[in-house]
Amino acid sequence: MNQPIYLTIHALTKYIKRKFDADPHLQNMFIKGEISNLKQHSSGHMYFTLKDEKARILAVMFQTYSSGMKFSPENGMHVLIKGDITVYEPSGQYQIYVKEMAPDGIGELYLAYEQLKTKLEQEGLFLNKYKKAIPVYPKTVGVITSPTGAAIRDIITTLRRRYPIANIMIYPALVQGTQAPQSVVRAIETANSRNEADVLIIGRGGGSIEELWAFNEEKVARAVFSSKIPIISAVGHETDFTISDFVADLRAPTPTGAAELAVPHINDILERLLSRKNRMTRELQKRLSTEQSRLLNLEKSYAFRYPQRLYEQKLEQLDRTMDRFNKGFDKYFVRKKETVQRLSAALRKRDPEELLHAAHSKLELQSRLLKRMMEGIYKSKLQSFLHAASTLDARSPLKIMDKGYSLVYTDNDELIKNSGGIQPGDKILVRMKDGELSCLVEDKKERPIDE
Repeated sequence: MNQPIYLTIHALTKYIKRKFDADPHLQNMFIKGEISNLKQHSSGHMYFTLKDEKARILAVMFQTYSSGMKFSPENGMHVLIKGDITVYEPSGQYQIYVKEMAPDGIGELYLAYEQLKTKLEQEGLFLNKYKKAIPVYPKTVGVITSPTGAAIRDIITTLRRRYPIANIMIYPALVQGTQAPQSVVRAIETANSRNEADVLIIGRGGGSIEELWAFNEEKVARAVFSSKIPIISAVGHETDFTISDFVADLRAPTPTGAAELAVPHINDILERLLSRKNRMTRELQKRLSTEQSRLLNLEKSYAFRYPQRLYEQKLEQLDRTMDRFNKGFDKYFVRKKETVQRLSAALRKRDPEELLHAAHSKLELQSRLLKRMMEGIYKSKLQSFLHAASTLDARSPLKIMDKGYSLVYTDNDELIKNSGGIQPGDKILVRMKDGELSCLVEDKKERPIDE
């Protein structure tokens, strides 16, 4: 009996993978489903699950294929997919390697348009506060478009008809195809670096959404927003709206309309100039008439008819003014002299020498008063001291000794006030007026105090 051959997991998975890869029905398959668990890797690869109501399959879309998409896939989005079914050997799971992806039920370009529009609107690129004003009288108008298209002819014709004094600067750019977005961006950057134009017109004639798509690219929208020169967007017909229209400083329905918005009409300017010329002429004539009337009034005035009398009146006024000045000056001088005298007297009262002399006199007076007060206090304290000394002397035990009394002390020099603290055999000291006696107690007799 033949022994069975045991395959490794790797060998089995590899065998199954080869079966998948060899099956032509699993190559370039068209599948539709809903995206879930979408992960955007930093490398640009996308990993997600494609599912319907009953099943699901893992899906991978490498950066090589995902970079060409016009929209950004999201979880919950229904998509149409073209890809190859194969097995991922490390996990043994079958999955689809996506080559193409498109939204299911809505055009890919339209979805990309709406996604970019929402993104830039949330960033604030459409806000009016960022719109630059279009100059009223531009010296140079820059045009970014195809140099061979119908749009450039319409723009040049309109500009020369309306405002022939303006210079026209053409910045050629591709306006259709895969290279068009970068070409338009370069033209905007070139116009800004040269700084030749006062306003830029950017656009092209009408076409399908695919033909106009260059003006829906994010790089073009950001270049328009970043331009230091005001931009008028004129892409397609009146009903066509591109992302550039929303970002631009002004949107025109057509290239011809952009030219009309970029410059004023020369006839309107001439009409305004003529109107201002006529108004200025009337104002000058009115002013001339007014000044002539003033001149006639001045010629008829008293000063021109009688200049000598006017001169004499002014001399008389001068004399009176001088009299008033002299009188006023005398009064002013007297007032100032009195003020100086008053200030001098006040200053003398505050003379340091006088103040020092007054302070010295005050010090001498205070010294005499202090001396008398001290002498009085001394006499009072002396009398009190003598009285206290006399009283103390009268109460001194020594005075009592003069009458024949003596004081008895123990051998520890303590005063004996009664016989209770003395016993026979104790040594005592008897202190008299003129000396002391050392005695020995031989006997003790107690005697009542009443006896």
